[in-house]
Amino acid sequence: MKEESIGLIIGGSIGVVIGVVLAISALFCFRYHRKRSQIGNSSSRRAAAIPIRTNGADSCTILSDSTLGPESPVRSGSGRNSTSLWLDGFKKSNMVSASGLPEYLYKDLQKATHNFTTVIGQGAFGPVYKAQMSTGETVAVKVLATNSKQGEKEFYTEVMLLGRLHHRNLVNLIGYCAEKGQHMLVYVFMSKGSLASHLYGVENEALSWDLRVHIALEVARGLEYLHDGAVPPIIHRDIKSSNILLDQSMRARVADFGLSREEMVDKHAAIRGTFGYLDPEYISSGKFTKKSDVYSFGVLLFEIVAGRNPQQGLMEYVELAAMNTEGKVGWEEIVDSRLEGNFDVQELNEVAALAYKCVNHAPRKRPSMRDIVQVLTRILKSRHHKNHHNKALSPTAEEVYIDLDQTETKNSVTNNHRRQESTDSATDNEV
Repeated sequence: MKEESIGLIIGGSIGVVIGVVLAISALFCFRYHRKRSQIGNSSSRRAAAIPIRTNGADSCTILSDSTLGPESPVRSGSGRNSTSLWLDGFKKSNMVSASGLPEYLYKDLQKATHNFTTVIGQGAFGPVYKAQMSTGETVAVKVLATNSKQGEKEFYTEVMLLGRLHHRNLVNLIGYCAEKGQHMLVYVFMSKGSLASHLYGVENEALSWDLRVHIALEVARGLEYLHDGAVPPIIHRDIKSSNILLDQSMRARVADFGLSREEMVDKHAAIRGTFGYLDPEYISSGKFTKKSDVYSFGVLLFEIVAGRNPQQGLMEYVELAAMNTEGKVGWEEIVDSRLEGNFDVQELNEVAALAYKCVNHAPRKRPSMRDIVQVLTRILKSRHHKNHHNKALSPTAEEVYIDLDQTETKNSVTNNHRRQESTDSATDNEV
């Protein structure tokens, strides 16, 4: 009997131990699966936060805060912390290899900008500073505002895009900094500032008509590269005079790619951009296409012609003028008064007529950026031939011709050879 009691006690003890072990195992399994579920949810949110995929596939449809769900890491405090940690990890493991851009130290940029006191401009998401690096190189540093909900997203969009886009008419991003809670972009310094500062700034001389057409062509070439040269194509979505920068040689470069996206088909997003430059079709439908950029470029062309800000009634001014011009000739009434009449009337009408086609309310009737580049190139080639012809008829040219005639008796063979070369050259120019 005693032995039977001992057996029952031992058996009960073993059963209790087994029960405890099973309970502990079940608890660990529950916590494990719960943690895996949380990781999966977090990963899906992280993937949605990447503006542009590194493999060039479709970009994310999250373009503004209004499209974010209630569980979005951008809105949730704890979620935002986890996202920031992940973004740091993403930056260290993928950003440098994906973008090919170097990372600058915060302390170096702080020193180069004299503790961020050398302000040269104010962007949509923060100030821009002039920086003198220890290497002697002068750069521009854009610091994204820490209180900007979109700033972090715009930062990674620019890094990922400009790390793989290279064209002489696009601003050159040379590095970035993501340290101490700050996000900074480092660009080649554009010493002549923005196109807007030359169109409206009292400290700058008025741009000549010749230079305005050249700048328009260079901007068009930059956009043509984004639309037709980049793979996949890129839509800028914020073309305006303040986003066109000029270098020492007054060459124009398209800047500020924070709102840019890869081309999307049948996708909708919250409206983003600058009032006055926005495509009416984009505003009404929420769809942005290459023709949305074309519309903005058309507004920019009229801005270059008229020297008037789109936010101060430029397009109303244009529509009134178009009633008299029928969109083709007679655009002289809108020309910038700062030009003081120093412009070619034919060129003005051709440029304005092109701009009017770009702002057609029907996107399908707007030209492509490639067509625009061809038209502006033809205008400048026509100017070159006209100048060449005028120069040939100038007194200086006539004197040279007389000099050549005077030397004909001395060396008729050499002179005949020169005349033949001149004829061949003229034939080439006419072609």
